[in-house]
Formats: sequence, C-alpha cells, structure tokens
Amino acid sequence: MTDIANRLRCWLRCWLRGWSPCWMSGFAAARRLALMAAAAGLLAGCGTPPAPVADTASALRVIVAVHEVPEPRPAPGSTPRMRYVGAPQYGGSARAAGLADAVARTHGLVEEAGWSILPLELLCKQYRLPAGVGLDAALARLRADPRVALAQPLNEFESAGGPAAVATTSTSAAAAPATGLLPGYDDPYAGLQRGFAAIGAPATHRLSQGDGVRVAVIDTGIDGGHPDLAGRVAVERNFVAAGTAPPAGPRGERHGTEVAGVIAAVAHNRIGIAGIAPRAQLLAYRACWPVAGGRARCNSFTLAQALAAAIAADADVVNLSLAGPADPLLQRLVEHALSRGTVVVGALPPGGRQDGFPAGVRGVLAVASADDAAAADGMAGLPAVLRAPGRDILTLQPEGLYGYASGSSLAAAHVSGAVALLRALRPGLRGGDAMSWWQAGPVDVCRAAQQMRPELRCG
Repeated sequence: MTDIANRLRCWLRCWLRGWSPCWMSGFAAARRLALMAAAAGLLAGCGTPPAPVADTASALRVIVAVHEVPEPRPAPGSTPRMRYVGAPQYGGSARAAGLADAVARTHGLVEEAGWSILPLELLCKQYRLPAGVGLDAALARLRADPRVALAQPLNEFESAGGPAAVATTSTSAAAAPATGLLPGYDDPYAGLQRGFAAIGAPATHRLSQGDGVRVAVIDTGIDGGHPDLAGRVAVERNFVAAGTAPPAGPRGERHGTEVAGVIAAVAHNRIGIAGIAPRAQLLAYRACWPVAGGRARCNSFTLAQALAAAIAADADVVNLSLAGPADPLLQRLVEHALSRGTVVVGALPPGGRQDGFPAGVRGVLAVASADDAAAADGMAGLPAVLRAPGRDILTLQPEGLYGYASGSSLAAAHVSGAVALLRALRPGLRGGDAMSWWQAGPVDVCRAAQQMRPELRCG
C-alpha cells in the first residue's frame, strides 16, 4: 500500500500542476479542481526525502543508487516532456524512481529515505534489509544486478576530537580586559591560542583574512548565534532526519562549534578569540549528532547529502573533522568536489590509519595532530599527511562559551582556515599546492603565503 500511495500522490501533484508528462486530455479543469481537496493530504510528502523509519538496533541497512535517466525526447508534433533531473525539491526522475522501486521489489528491500544526488546523476536510496538476510549476501546480489549503479553498507563515522572540553568561560568574561594580549589583536584570549600563533596566522593576516572564501563545515550543529561568529555563518542546514538523533539545540552542538571557532571566529571585536580566517563565510551543514563520550556520529546518507549541498553551494573548502571506513558513495562525491577545484580537508583517525574516509581519498588533505605522539608513530611511512596543532586548542563552545579541546578534528580545522587565507590570495589554489608547501613539516601558512607574496615577513 505504501508504494501505491507514494506513486498516486506524486502523480497527482504532477497532474494538478499541469505538467505535460501527466496530462490526460479527457479531464476538464473543473474535475481537476474537485480532486484538489481529496488529494491535499497525499501531496504533502511528495518529492522530499522521507524520515528514516524507526527500527531495532540490529536491523541492517544499505545504500543503493541507480542512474538518473533522462526522459525520452518527444516525437515530432507531440507534447514536450520536461526532464526532472535538476528540478528544485524533486526526488529523482520518474524513470529513475520506477527503476529503484523495481530493484527494491526484486531484493525485498524496505525503503527508509531517498534523494537525488544531482552532482553524480544518481538516485540514492537508504533501505532496510528484510529479516534473516545477511549483509554480505544482499550486497553481492545487488552488485550483480545490472540496474544498480552502486550498493554499499550504511557506514558510520565518528568525529576525530578528544573528550568533551570543560567550558567555563562566559561571554561576559571573554569580553573583560586581559593581560598578555597578542600584539595587534584586541581579542582578550588571542594570546592563549597556541595553534593560531604556531601556524603563522597573525603575520598572514597582514595580507589575507579569508575574505570571500566559503568554507563548508560538515559536522554537528554550529552555534551560529555565538558572539564570536557574528556575521560568519552564511548557511545553516540540517541533514539529520528526525528520529535518527535528538534535534540540535537552539545554540548548536559542541564539536561543530569548536571546529567553526578555530576556522572563522571574528577577530578584532574585543571578544574571546580570533579565527584563522576571520572573514571567511561558513556553510554549516549538520550531518552528525552527539553521542556518549563527547563524540559525534554521522553516516553515509547524512554525509552524502551534506557533501552534495556543499558542491551545489560552490564551497571553496570543505572541512571533514571525522573518520570512518572507506565509502564508495562519499568517495565519488569528494572526487567530484576535487575535480571542480574545491579543497577538501579531512582528519586522520586515531592511530594514523589512512585507508578509510575521508583521509584515504586521493587528493584530500589528511591532517593529524602535530602534538599526538601515537598519531605521529602511525604516520611513519604514510604519504601526504599534514601536521597541525591539535592539543589544548582554545576555541568556541555552545551557549556563547569558550573552552579547550584536542584531537585531529582541531588540527584539520587549522588547515581549513589556513587554506582559506591562501584561497583569498589565489582563488584558483588547489589542495596539491598546499600539500607541496607543507608536507615537509608542520603547517605554516605564512611561509606558504610567501610563495605568492615574497614581500611578506614571517616569524
């Protein structure tokens, strides 16, 4: 019944709007109007991803994608058909939706959510496997199905930060006079930002503060109302479906706020700290949610939606302060972003493994904490791993607070901020340029900026 209802309401929405693919010449306008009231309830959910269905923790879930298929060209003299791929708020072409439905029936899959990934021309669905069906066997059958473009597990990812910081510094305290101010800054706690100084941000600010650069932070919710982020958050979107996790509070969540503060906290406002790229614009995409132990969790579906949104928004830099297994869908999206010139920064997981997502994707700037001895040991022999400050980093906390945090999440944020400074100087800068400047030692944005502006004095 669910499948029939979905088909009926989508057909009715199309027909009532007068779109030619659904038009039937024998229906008069009066009859269409008479059906509007009866159809109103069915129309509400058409074209938007349904919320995942609550189920037992043991249920196995997969991601399956089919290719978006253009509608056939009209024959001479016939009524033209629109191609639905790319239409705003549309959940895939009718042909692709029908193909996905057929695949689901063949394999006994229960749909939980779905949405069109326009950059890859895929219609992506999240399914629950029927009881008693093993994951490996189901994936093997799906991958052998010629209609299926991609089939994979619904992978999970975790933030690469340390335990929750103790945030005891209030906004009013942060605005109070402080001794030991960083020369050139009136932000009272800038002198306590060891990472900010270590990467050469103060000297680089004489040339660049990240003006015009758009940095996508794909993480937990950001406290966009924090006084030290005033005017920095250009976009806030939530891709965590209701029922998957508790909703974000009105003042954001810890991990995303910490990362955003390192990247773009407002400088020279007599409050708190200074961000590495204090004039960059943040695109805040909530794809993760807090879990026990002070960490955050995401999955393939939420991250794919956020990455697609970042690509559509022409983000210059994408920050992924998280780690998890290799993921074919997410890899495709990151590779697409890289091909467009976006710089993607990812955190190296604890232990320094580089075979997962995002650090294992070729072209991603993989970042480890320069202060983490275990990560340094794990990096031995690994190519293309950057090192940036990641221990005891003073940054923002929700509710207008400040506190210290640690982990490669914060190291990745330092690199994203540094890349934003360089992109403001050279808009076409690629990740490979930054890698060539920094892979021989700890990240130093001032030395990199000297490659473009030799007159800049560092130190």
